[in-house]
Amino acid sequence: MAFLQVFPPGPKYFQICQDAGYHLLVCRMFFGSHELKRGILLIDRGSREQEVKDELAHICNFIKSQGGYDYVGYCFLEVVPPYIEDGVRCALEYTLDVLIIVPYFLYPGKKVKMAITKVMSLQKNTPTKFVVTRLLNLHKTMINLVQQRIENALEKNSIKTPKNEIDVLIIGHGSKDPNAQTAIKYVTDGIKNSYRNVLHCFLEIEQPNISQGFRLCQINGAKMLVVVLYFLHKGAHVKHDIYEDLEPAVDSSNIEEIVITEHIGADPKIIQLVQERICEVEKTMHKQI
Repeated sequence: MAFLQVFPPGPKYFQICQDAGYHLLVCRMFFGSHELKRGILLIDRGSREQEVKDELAHICNFIKSQGGYDYVGYCFLEVVPPYIEDGVRCALEYTLDVLIIVPYFLYPGKKVKMAITKVMSLQKNTPTKFVVTRLLNLHKTMINLVQQRIENALEKNSIKTPKNEIDVLIIGHGSKDPNAQTAIKYVTDGIKNSYRNVLHCFLEIEQPNISQGFRLCQINGAKMLVVVLYFLHKGAHVKHDIYEDLEPAVDSSNIEEIVITEHIGADPKIIQLVQERICEVEKTMHKQI
């Protein structure tokens, strides 16, 4: 491991620590000879499912294991603690100079705005500087992950059908924010040239819903369909809610073969994307501190 880059030279700078394969591991920030104490706080929507907590803990533990951060933790906007106030309070016990907030969401929308507004309202109570990263959306990693989930599902089910004979239906959560449509369309467009046809639909709020999505696939003449669960966690939506609509849609369909992928999960590619989002804001922080 070596520190290969310094931005910029002078009294305020940071180093990007990379391994021999040039994969980002961690940044270090300095003000003069003082290395800034930094923390990371992931904000998730919230879930009662233990698997969600396990996935978030895995991501935090991995980032923490790379070194360079005094605190790495997660909190929830709603549903169950630790809530945002709890997460911030725990992070500030480490007397941080900077707390980097990672909104751990796939889409922009009301929940994201609520989370950012809430956490930034706590800035006034501390000298610690809060900075917020971009979301996980509109990044090629999400395209690659969907491709990987499709390939894994086909392999698991021993399906050898050529890609140009496979249809794909991506199921997202749904949001009233028009940018959420842009986010899932980015993924749909990113894989559409690899398969016979690629569509998306939503669990709730937006249309097409799951039933309508299946109907569109049938109209398009799908014979082999891969259904992608475009969700970060194996929470209540993935465990229960989706199947309330998905099972009737499958049962009433005349599509010959249907397979369903795993959710996104705490994949190494997601962790690397989180690290990349963190480093993006660290590259600009030297101008603000």
